[in-house]
Amino acid sequence: MWHHLTRAGGLAPGRVTGAAAGRLTRVGSALVLAVGILVGGGLAWPAESRPPNIVLILADDLGYAELGCYGQQKILTPHIDRLAAEGMRFTQHYTSAPVCAPARCSLLTGKHAGHAWVRDNTEVRPPEYPFGDTFGGQLPLPAGTATIASLLQQAGYATGAFGKWGLGAVGTTGDPLRQGFARFFGYNCQRHAHNLYPRYLVDDQQQRWLEGNTRGPTGRQYAPHVIADQMLDFIRQHRQRPFFVYYATVLPHLPLQVPDEDLAVYAGRWPETPYTGDAYQPHPTPRAAYAAMISYFDRQVGRLLDLLDELQLDEQTIVFVTSDNGTTHLHEQVDAEFFASVGPLRGRKGSVYEGGLRVPLLVRWPGRVPPNTVSALVSAHYDALATILEVAGQSPPVATDGLSYLPTLRGQPQPQHHPHLVWDFAGYGGQLAARLGRWKGVQRDVRQHPEAPWELYDLEVDVGETTDVADQHPEVVAQIRSLVRDAREVPEWDAFRFGTYRE
Repeated sequence: MWHHLTRAGGLAPGRVTGAAAGRLTRVGSALVLAVGILVGGGLAWPAESRPPNIVLILADDLGYAELGCYGQQKILTPHIDRLAAEGMRFTQHYTSAPVCAPARCSLLTGKHAGHAWVRDNTEVRPPEYPFGDTFGGQLPLPAGTATIASLLQQAGYATGAFGKWGLGAVGTTGDPLRQGFARFFGYNCQRHAHNLYPRYLVDDQQQRWLEGNTRGPTGRQYAPHVIADQMLDFIRQHRQRPFFVYYATVLPHLPLQVPDEDLAVYAGRWPETPYTGDAYQPHPTPRAAYAAMISYFDRQVGRLLDLLDELQLDEQTIVFVTSDNGTTHLHEQVDAEFFASVGPLRGRKGSVYEGGLRVPLLVRWPGRVPPNTVSALVSAHYDALATILEVAGQSPPVATDGLSYLPTLRGQPQPQHHPHLVWDFAGYGGQLAARLGRWKGVQRDVRQHPEAPWELYDLEVDVGETTDVADQHPEVVAQIRSLVRDAREVPEWDAFRFGTYRE
């Protein structure tokens, strides 16, 4: 039963049985839709049929080992560590791409990178952009795309997205309000999020101006706080019905900007080399600033947990915490070696080595997910759709590439496992990768060299991918190459030749 779980203390294996498992019984779609209509008319959802609330928290460029519960020694993350202690921590969870937009596409659509529409951070400015500034957005999701939000909205959930979008500008087919979200607040365009004191944020499809901000190094209104406030307000407003909150914070993505009182917690702790370059905002104490940004994100998670407790929604709400990709490779601003940001892993953001792809995943659901547990299940972002739909008592679309890991979350045997994972990334020269059991294959610089040699690593003994063993195992390389090529469905614009924007 516990073949991929290790105990870290706490609850006995028998906890998630009987009544707890019974509470996860599927609610029929017709009933869900009917009750959703009643809720839309202002009536509370009947407690006996109400499916659970779902909160999906996505950090931005948070490395595998930048949380205390993943071994971080320098950065304080007490609230997320508490969440880990009250739930399950995954050690082999992967993003679907090592940069923002394609990772988010896969997370929300349940498609792995060989099938997903978005393969890179591709800039697409619509011809009639409503705001008239330079932040035109990224490649939009096509109309009719099945997303976690659209499927839950059809099931009667209140749906809200808060933070960074990056999957289509306001008014396009990829607008979050056309992809299943009834509420959006934050940065639609990823480049707009390259300042945390912006002049405005997107409020549904309008601009909300932030008085006192000039898009400079500091300002009066810190966007991550304004966004978190809106996220918490949404929960308060919809506490009487099931809700899905997608909280895609912009932290700790650069630039290095954080309120002075939060920076003060880390002031003087470590030697510093000021960052004075022109990529993003300069900062005199980059180590302290970066640590403070992660702690600031942690504090917003704490506010969320406190609100769920205040509203007595703890046991009715499942909370997921993960990251879109690994720590940034911009070492002058983020000293990943100093913080051991990816632990023993090789590579960072933009790389299909483990440090760019392996990310935290924490899940808390009191009474359902056994506390203080650790899972070594090999899983990926594109499993989120199948898992969340099953949590909600719904069936995922047939076309999903993901598998539900709800059995693992409940402390039960996992009936289905991925035979392999694949990555098809158009950025940073074009990169392909696959994991097949203990083996990890990597092919780089595919744009210029489609037949570039494959590298092979044995993750069971070499998680740092230090020794290429491709020559010793040509049959494994051939199998991985075939898996990746068979998984590729390149849209008509061909992701490897389409114009790209690199963060």
